[in-house]
Amino acid sequence: MSTMQKEGWVAGLLLKPSPEFVLKSNRTRRGLFEQLRRNIRDALDSRQIVYQVSGYWNALFVQTEAVVRAREVLERVAGVGSIVVVDRVVRAELDEIVRAGSEAFAQQVAGRRFAVRARRTGKHPFSSQDVEVALGAALRPHALKVDLTDPEVTVHVDIQSDRAYLYTVASRGWGGLPIGSQGEALVLISGGFDSAVAAWLMLRRGVAVHYLFCNLGGKAYESMVLQVAKVLADDWSFGTRPKFYTVDFSAVIEHMRQTTRLSYWQVVLKRLMYRAASLVAQRCGAVALVTGEAIGQVSSQTLKNLRAIEAGNPLPVLRPLLAYDKEEIIRLARRIGTATLSERVREYCALAPEHPVTATSPTALDAEVAKIDLSILETAVDKAEVYDLRSLSPSDLVTPFLYIDTVPSGAEVIDCQSQNLYQAWHYPGARNMDPFELLKNFHNLDRRRVYVLYCPHGLVSASVAEAMQRAGYEAYSFKGGVLALKEYLEAQGQGGSGH
Repeated sequence: MSTMQKEGWVAGLLLKPSPEFVLKSNRTRRGLFEQLRRNIRDALDSRQIVYQVSGYWNALFVQTEAVVRAREVLERVAGVGSIVVVDRVVRAELDEIVRAGSEAFAQQVAGRRFAVRARRTGKHPFSSQDVEVALGAALRPHALKVDLTDPEVTVHVDIQSDRAYLYTVASRGWGGLPIGSQGEALVLISGGFDSAVAAWLMLRRGVAVHYLFCNLGGKAYESMVLQVAKVLADDWSFGTRPKFYTVDFSAVIEHMRQTTRLSYWQVVLKRLMYRAASLVAQRCGAVALVTGEAIGQVSSQTLKNLRAIEAGNPLPVLRPLLAYDKEEIIRLARRIGTATLSERVREYCALAPEHPVTATSPTALDAEVAKIDLSILETAVDKAEVYDLRSLSPSDLVTPFLYIDTVPSGAEVIDCQSQNLYQAWHYPGARNMDPFELLKNFHNLDRRRVYVLYCPHGLVSASVAEAMQRAGYEAYSFKGGVLALKEYLEAQGQGGSGH
């Protein structure tokens, strides 16, 4: 007979919903409870945990032998208010409760002050007080004394219809409302601390979120932001399938730089990002936008600038971090699990004017945005790439972003050939570095630069570029190796160097 089959001993967890469930009408509460049940199943399925779920109006019991693993994942399910590791499950009969409680807790109360707390749901021939008195009397001979004010051990009896759940320790769940119960929103994600935390706070309030990344810095940058969103999707988004949209903003930025005043670049860019997000929201069914903006954190986030940026936007913009300071945000990012990844994402500084506008008006910003040909933005959005975050594998997060078939302006080219091959031919200005030495020492390279690596076939350089990307560098392997790089140079009207 397995542990899960023994009478009076069923391995599992008792889950109570967030306290705010009880504030809802019966109809709303029932809908929240069913959504929570679905999300719990999704969480356990995602970790391949064998389980059974049973439940009543105000609690769910997850029967599983993988108690520790199940608890770890269920602590990340929005809407779960408390989680209890159940010591015994018995029939809701007073004699059974006293017998099982005496057996389970005699050693725990030995020589200590204790109390018994009982709670019932349903009709029974005994009261909660009857349970407390009877079980307390059975445990009293083993304990130092009964202490209802400040007990060292509290024995809980939770009676749900025909079953009684006995335990001593309850821990807090994530709280909030079940994801999916409050609709969908689109998060403008940058990969930094703020937008990831903003998304997490919205998930906790029951909002299913998708992500939009307006890419200002290349495919390696995109890869790092995808990894941040992947953590949110895999570890916190149970019950939903978040999508990640990435829009190449390079043409938009170039046009903006040519047509608008320098001091307005940051606020104009934000307005254009809101516009792109509103277009993407139509695809994914989002009814609001979410940003990681906080008052006064940067020049574009003054109250007047935020008002001007949002003016005329067709969707509401939600800013859950508006009153947070940076220290609080980073603390939450560490709890979420995105902080280490966000630390690697380099800030894009190419649009940081020396004297940015800090108090513009909707009218003044409208005048700058009117200079923009919005068809360029709409074309960029039409070409957006879309990822199903929860279906992405670790290799999916790196491999598509490893290779490049051009050498960006200002990039440092690193030759990973042997010294003999390097002397025979190399890209003009390329630095020759042994790939194994480079793997050990690339942390000494300037993190602000872009690196293009190449080798005879593009395979060794790809493995080094992957390691550099994972460490937060923007590094690529030239696709096709030396032969492709020679063809690229010839097409540019150049040749390689040799001795």
